[in-house]
Amino acid sequence: MRNQSLNATRTETGDSKKPVSTGQLGFTLVETMIALVIVLVALLGVFYSFTYAILYNAGNATRTQCLATMQQEVELIRAAKFTPTQTDNSAPTSTACRTDGLRDLTGGVKTPCRIQAPNGGDFRVETTVDDDPFTTGVQTDPSTTLKEITITVRLDSPSPGWQTAVPATVILRRTRGN
Repeated sequence: MRNQSLNATRTETGDSKKPVSTGQLGFTLVETMIALVIVLVALLGVFYSFTYAILYNAGNATRTQCLATMQQEVELIRAAKFTPTQTDNSAPTSTACRTDGLRDLTGGVKTPCRIQAPNGGDFRVETTVDDDPFTTGVQTDPSTTLKEITITVRLDSPSPGWQTAVPATVILRRTRGN
C-alpha cells in the first residue's frame, strides 16, 4: 500500500526522485508575524528586567556609600570632647564639612555640609544636637549632662527610582565624661 501512495506522488514524466507537492510547505505571513510578536514581547520582558536590575543595583550602591558616609560622621561625633571642662565647638563656617575631623557638640541645628564619595556622588550631612532630649524641640543648654545627636545623610541630588528614599538617620546619646 505504501508503494501505491508513493507512485501517486511521482511526476508524470516518470521521475522517481522528485515527489509532487500535495500541500503547502513553510509558514504563512500571518504565522510569521504572530511568532515575531511573541518573540518581541519576550524580549521586552527581558529588557525590562535588565533595566530594573541596573536601577536597583545603582540604588544599593548609593545606599552603601550613604551608610559609609554616615558611619564616618558618627565616628567623628563620638571622638568629639564632651567633658566637664570642655565641649568641642568647631562648627564649620561653610557648607563643606571640615577636613580636620572636628565636629561641633554644642546644642542646636548645625549647618548642613556636603561630602563627596570616592565615586563622585555628593551626600548632604545634617546634624542636630539636642541638649535636652526629654523635652520637645531642640534645646541649647551648656550645663547639660546628656546630649541627643541626630545625624542624617542623604544623596544631594538623587536620580530616579528609590534613590530619593536613600536618607539614612542615626540617633546617638552622649553623656558627659570625666
